Amino acid sequence: MGVDFYKILQVDRSAKDEDLKKAYRRLAMKWHPDKNPNNKREAEAKFKQISEAYDVLSDPQKRGVYDQYGEEGLNGVPMGAGGFPGGGGGGSSGDGGATSFRFNPRSADDIFSEFFGFSRPFGGGMPDMGGRAGGSGFSRGGPFGEDIFAQFRSAAGEGSGHMPRKGAAIERPLPCSLEDLYKGTTKKMKISRDVSDASGRPSTVDEILTIEIKPGWKKGTKITFPEKGNEQRGVIPSDLVFIIDEKPHSLFKRDGNDLVVTQKISLVEALTGYTAQLTTLDGRSLTIPINSTISPTYEEVVKGEGMPIPKEPSKKGNLRIKFNIKFPSRLTSEQKSGIKRLLTSP
Repeated sequence: MGVDFYKILQVDRSAKDEDLKKAYRRLAMKWHPDKNPNNKREAEAKFKQISEAYDVLSDPQKRGVYDQYGEEGLNGVPMGAGGFPGGGGGGSSGDGGATSFRFNPRSADDIFSEFFGFSRPFGGGMPDMGGRAGGSGFSRGGPFGEDIFAQFRSAAGEGSGHMPRKGAAIERPLPCSLEDLYKGTTKKMKISRDVSDASGRPSTVDEILTIEIKPGWKKGTKITFPEKGNEQRGVIPSDLVFIIDEKPHSLFKRDGNDLVVTQKISLVEALTGYTAQLTTLDGRSLTIPINSTISPTYEEVVKGEGMPIPKEPSKKGNLRIKFNIKFPSRLTSEQKSGIKRLLTSP
């Protein structure tokens, strides 16, 4: 089949028109030569391949020929009596009824300008990318004296900013339970967004985004979906950013990678010994005997029973047990004397 246009656009063979547009839009912006000044030769080649692939697969007639006969069919190689009928650039070969199909590929610049609205960005014509063999039509120092991808180099003080701006990131909280952040989980978020076809006509589509929550992630962790905001002509869609928000837990509090729990105990337990019993965030039962005298500031530390450490998956923080000692509201004279005698005896 020669060149695999589906592979170039990173879509499968059942891809629909909207899939092709999304793939082209993403790859064209990534590989435009003027966005890759340090790797321009490779970028030009990839940009032309991407444009050619979209030109073929977005045209039902060309795609039909390509699917049946491969790239050779598009180049006018005779296909036999059962060949795809001519038209729209095709024609008969005259070889005993054999049919061939030949088309003139559109300029990569023309395809790009259909999507981004820059056929005449600075009041002049746009140099031709030259289909399969031409060079970049957006070169620096060209007849316009401007760089269409200037915004991507604005940090270096270049360009005049006439390229499409990118919308500000859209940030949304993503509430997660402490159990979610301890064990990890998968969340699916349904979003509705406005998209535009090549002619600029808007439509609303629903999309399901999958978010893999990793064990140990903390509040404030950001998950970014590039360019998932609304589409509009001349504007690069905003990034959609979900920010982890930790829900309060009924038992545990988080302190960095540690888990902190406070247990109420009596004065007798504080003085004579106490056994803490807990259920962990992953459902295990812990029994922790404490033989030390427990003061109001005492903490029992259980190593490795805290939150997972994201950068070291095999390790966890600690579990810290604090104590709220319940003192008796009143004591009789006899009780006071007895306690005094016990505490002052050698």
